[in-house]
Amino acid sequence: MKRILRAPVAIFLALSLSWASLARAQSAEDIVWVQIEAQPSLAEATDRARAYETLLDDVNGFSLGGGWYGIAVGPYRREDAELVLRSYVRDGLVPRDSFIQQSSRFQQQFWPVGDNVLETGVIDAPAGVDGGEPEEAAAGSTTPDVTTTPLDATTTEGEPEGETEGEIEVAEAEAETAPAPTPPEPDETPAEARRSERALSAQERKDLQIALQWAGFYDAAIDGAFGRGTRASMGAWQAANGYDQTGVLTTRQRAALIAQYNAVLDGLGLQMVRDEKAGIEVMMPTAEVEFARYEPPFAHYDTSGNIGARVLLISQPGNQDTLYGLYDIMQTLEIVPLDGPRERKRNSFELIGENGSIISQTQVWLENGQIKGFTLIWPAGDEDRRRRVVAEMSKSLTRLPGVLDAAAGNSDAQAIDLVAGLQIRQPKIARSGFFIDGNGAVVTTSEVVASCSRVTLDADTDATVIATDDARGLALLKPESRLAPLAVAEFSNAAPRLQSEISVAGYSYEGVLSAATLTFGALSDLKGLNGDENLKRLSVNAQPGDAGGPVFDENGHVVGMLLPQTEADRKLPEDVSFALDGSVILKAAQDAGLGSKQAQGATGPIAPRDLTLRAQGMTVLVSCWE
Repeated sequence: MKRILRAPVAIFLALSLSWASLARAQSAEDIVWVQIEAQPSLAEATDRARAYETLLDDVNGFSLGGGWYGIAVGPYRREDAELVLRSYVRDGLVPRDSFIQQSSRFQQQFWPVGDNVLETGVIDAPAGVDGGEPEEAAAGSTTPDVTTTPLDATTTEGEPEGETEGEIEVAEAEAETAPAPTPPEPDETPAEARRSERALSAQERKDLQIALQWAGFYDAAIDGAFGRGTRASMGAWQAANGYDQTGVLTTRQRAALIAQYNAVLDGLGLQMVRDEKAGIEVMMPTAEVEFARYEPPFAHYDTSGNIGARVLLISQPGNQDTLYGLYDIMQTLEIVPLDGPRERKRNSFELIGENGSIISQTQVWLENGQIKGFTLIWPAGDEDRRRRVVAEMSKSLTRLPGVLDAAAGNSDAQAIDLVAGLQIRQPKIARSGFFIDGNGAVVTTSEVVASCSRVTLDADTDATVIATDDARGLALLKPESRLAPLAVAEFSNAAPRLQSEISVAGYSYEGVLSAATLTFGALSDLKGLNGDENLKRLSVNAQPGDAGGPVFDENGHVVGMLLPQTEADRKLPEDVSFALDGSVILKAAQDAGLGSKQAQGATGPIAPRDLTLRAQGMTVLVSCWE
């Protein structure tokens, strides 16, 4: 009898289980998740899940198959999931490409350790979640209107990459009770790889070429066309990384290549930053910079990490004239060193400045009456990361409505050497000089041209050193573009009288004042203290910036050039100075082929006003730059 009843019972049980399974499948359609990340290893996924759990409720982690691990929040009813997704993306809590996912796509749960929520029912959306728009900031507020969105460097779903045994061991050490991950799926055959390759977008194909180029395997055009050159570079990369050299990357290999490419960005906290006041959304290294203040036309993001990086967002209304003016102003700032390429186009410009300490890169565009862009300041010697960050910023920059309000600044700092809170670049040393021929040749003190990468006249004309005499303390300069001086030195042809009145023209305060000033004194001796006939001793209260300036007699003729005080001279009275005799300067100029002039006899005392005009037209500011 028992044997007779066994078959019907089995049939009944099978039918019951089938109906139960069907019921579960039907109800599962209403259970969804918000998937926020996918990581190519269990260790990485565990770390990211732990990080998200500090911000969000209901964080879970599941194996996705193929060596990938997903992080999701839920499970929710679909309408609740849609609400959670909108709210979290709006508030910058999850990546913008987060999406709603079915339970059927998830496999074994790894986070939280020991949980298995796939068989449980839905939960309610977290309290406080809403799908509305953020409230507008109060008008005139100087607080930042900035949000950040985490960058998911591996957002492409279903791009499996093999994990290492070491990664698994680390994760298992942190969570011994976690279930064993699903073994990685076999890699694709070349035919399967070609089929998956055909599904790539044009940008994804270009990204692979960019990554191959960065890795040193590709040097042709970035066009997304996988021709002979691209195939050869793929094969070379495969060989270098221990794969079979087929010339066709599998899905897993493509993910590994992109992971290598993005590894240089690890630790920088690259995230989308949305600055509503500046009207700019752009990728930023948020682990290294943070919002500091608004000083139009700049939003300052100052260094917050260890490397000393800085970012400026540039935002202002304007036209082409405004753009060109900004181009000129930016080059006067300390953050834009002198060396480096510059390119100005009709509606944009790019500046790269570098020295031994920093490299800055500025990109600015004019569109629809709005000027927007950025400057990245990065430490010198870290080019791989700097270039990648600049590329990400340039690619991601999105123009939002509006520009930075001119009244948005909140800094009380005021100084003549500041522009919107940024230091104007200052020379290493600045002294005086004066024109000695009609083409703009200048004589100055050799002190000011020592160890300079660049020498300028009146801060904006580059000059070349054509002769120096360190023993005498003079240097001759030739402007790189021809100048038309308002006045040229006329050297006296007669020895001045002892105790006669003299005057020194110079930039006493090294360029703080816009014009040369005159300092009056007397000729104390026709020789130096040691009897040097090439020197004249003066009684005049000169400043360091006056060195290199002309010394006039009462007729307005040049009798010499003021020399800087030396270490030994510091023990002398404050009013004791020395001038190099004009005859020495005249001979040096003639030897250099310059057409210097000598006065034709005495003309009588010159009026003070005329002397001032002559001195200011003849005297120039000579600056030495790092």
